[in-house]
This record gives sequence, structure tokens and C-alpha cells, in this order.
Amino acid sequence: MTEKWNLIVDVAKCDNCRNCFLATKDEHIGNDFPGYAAAQPEEVHSWVDIERKERGQYPIAEAHFMPVMCNHCDDAPCMKAAKDGAIVKRNDGIVIIDPLKSKGQKAIVDACPYGAVFWNEEKQIPQAWIFDAHLLDSGWTKPRVEQSCPTSVFRTLKVDDAEMARIAAQEELQVRKPELNTKPRVYYKNLHLMTTCFVSGTVTADIKGVEECAEGAEVIITKDGKEAGRAKTDTFGEFKIDKFAPGSGAYELKATSGALNKAANFEIGTESLYLGVIKLGS
Repeated sequence: MTEKWNLIVDVAKCDNCRNCFLATKDEHIGNDFPGYAAAQPEEVHSWVDIERKERGQYPIAEAHFMPVMCNHCDDAPCMKAAKDGAIVKRNDGIVIIDPLKSKGQKAIVDACPYGAVFWNEEKQIPQAWIFDAHLLDSGWTKPRVEQSCPTSVFRTLKVDDAEMARIAAQEELQVRKPELNTKPRVYYKNLHLMTTCFVSGTVTADIKGVEECAEGAEVIITKDGKEAGRAKTDTFGEFKIDKFAPGSGAYELKATSGALNKAANFEIGTESLYLGVIKLGS
């Protein structure tokens, strides 16, 4: 089978240094690559950008960052909007918006459901991240986003579709907006850090008349009688259970340490929750 380019992005490793953003700017601002892309404008365009997601409530909260770019979809909506061969899907999976044939075709920008295509007002053309195809064609084994990343967020693979499907299943990779079925070639690891909610809290217990943090207490969350997640509290009595769907409604919690226990009910809305102090009793 034909080997095609794919990119894996690990959300958990991104610390928002923005090297990928800057490296792409450095590569494309002021540089024309005939047949691949016209020069990127100095302002407005972010062919590679970073989305931010804050989750949780004081005192258990966190921020995560996700690089986003053209997904080089196999069933790309932009291609359906293009006319006169303005967009080409190469045999290696890379999508190229022809900088000459696409002139005046602003509909290509509007067709992208990921907001990854930008309009060059001066040149009157749509533009997007080209997977640094010009570098790969000259012998590079990775695009500049990976070459410049100090925390190994990116992993470029050129494999056949069957092997990529195996890797995606093995590593629990996901794509953005899977409901669109555009078949992206940019996959995400730990995407739940951007798309789901977590539940956290602090478990305490009376020990010799003093309220102390309950280290090692078991916390189990159920929904409609079925287990939805479990964790043990840390030294500070804190726990965090992740990967709950936003707006998923009512849940039950039970915290246990030896003969002590506590039950509670809560609901998950659109944001992650801190349930406060959960004091165990007999």
C-alpha cells in the first residue's frame, strides 16, 4: 500500500512555547515556494496556532495547550469548494492549495470547518499549512513544527493507511471534530485534556479528634449503577478522575477508607468540578 504522511500531536506535552508557530512563520514569511505556497503575510495568518483550555476550579485547576493546523483531510471540504483544480490531494496524503489556480476563490476559506485556511488579502488567495511538503520533497523526514519543538509534542509518520489505523487504535489517538468524517491526517494524543471534564475533591477524616487529609482513600464514581471512574487520594487527600463527557448529568460518588465512608451526588455540566472537602464518617 502507498505510504502517506501523518502527524501525531501530544496535547499533554505542549507547554505553549510557540516554537512551532514561530518556526512556521520563519519558514514562510517572505518566502515563495512555487507549486507549494506563496509567502505567508506578516500579520493575521496563523497557519500553525495554539489553542488553550483551562479546566477545573480552585484549588485543583489546570491549563492545557493544543497546536492546530490544516488537517490534510482525505475527504477535505475545501477540495469540494475548489474550482479548476485549485486544490490537489497528493498521493502521499498532503493537501496543497495551488497558489496560482486558487486566486479569487475565497469559498475555499469558508469551506474549512476547522478554521485552518486563511485569506491572503494582498494576493487574493487562500492559504494553509502545507505540511512543509517542500522540505519533505527535498529529503527532510519531519516538518519544521517537529524539528523546532523542544518537548517532543509532534511525531511525523509516513506509513500506509492500515499501519496508521493500527497505531491510532494502539495509542488511543483521536482527531478533531470526528463527527464531520473529514478523515484528518493530523491525530491527537491526550485530546481529552481539551474536550472532557474531570471531577476532583479533597477527602478528610477525623483522626484522634483532628481532621486530617485522608491519604489512600478510594473514590469511586458511578452513573446509573455503573462505574464511571475511580482513584485513590494522594498525600493531601486529593483526587482527580478524568474523561467525563461535558453535560453528562447526574453521578454518584462514594469515598471509603477502612470503616469510614461518605456518599455524595453531583452533576457534570459544561466544566470540570471541584467537589470541595468530603469528610468521611462511620
